[in-house]
Amino acid sequence: MKLLFKILILFLSTIVSGLTNEIKVFDFTEEELSNLEIRKVRGADNTTIYTIGSNENGNFLKAVADNAASGLGKEVKIDLNKTPILNITWKIEKDLAGIEENTKKGHDFAARVFAVKKTGATPLSNRAINYVFSSNNEIGFNSPSPYTKKSVDNVLATTKNNLNKWITVKTNVKEDFKKFHNLDVNELDGLAIMSDTDNSKMKTIAYYQNIYFSAE
Repeated sequence: MKLLFKILILFLSTIVSGLTNEIKVFDFTEEELSNLEIRKVRGADNTTIYTIGSNENGNFLKAVADNAASGLGKEVKIDLNKTPILNITWKIEKDLAGIEENTKKGHDFAARVFAVKKTGATPLSNRAINYVFSSNNEIGFNSPSPYTKKSVDNVLATTKNNLNKWITVKTNVKEDFKKFHNLDVNELDGLAIMSDTDNSKMKTIAYYQNIYFSAE
């Protein structure tokens, strides 16, 4: 979607605390959700609905996007020399099978987590890696966003063999910024979550849980 990365680093300034080798980004509580500013993507007909739930592993965020697109996130400072590994637990209940995700018409994902690095004075200069739970491509597939080469889509999970299953994935964000943007990044500036269907006009249901950075 147009100028999507402009929403990625706007939200709420937050002090992230945790153990030296594990930095939790989201608590997924009602209080946290009420304090996060939800940003609707320009041109989208509707806003993604985010709600809090819980299971035996703790709280989670449920996202329902019905011809909708909006994101939420935190401006955070993550030392990628100490904790470069992003860990995500997520599940897709209803996916977006059949769309071409690397085209403007099909650039929707049931679940995505953006890692953002400020590289200039305005949001337009930011660089981002869009870690996605794909409905159509294989793990490891990556391509620049069809809207901006400053954001790269990187598939960490796929519903081809994990539909409606909780799975945990991890990736080295420091290495990814070097690989996809040729940037030596020591500190990350923001993390955002989004489920969106504004291009395909479809409906998806996704869940996020336990998003944190670790040393390994």
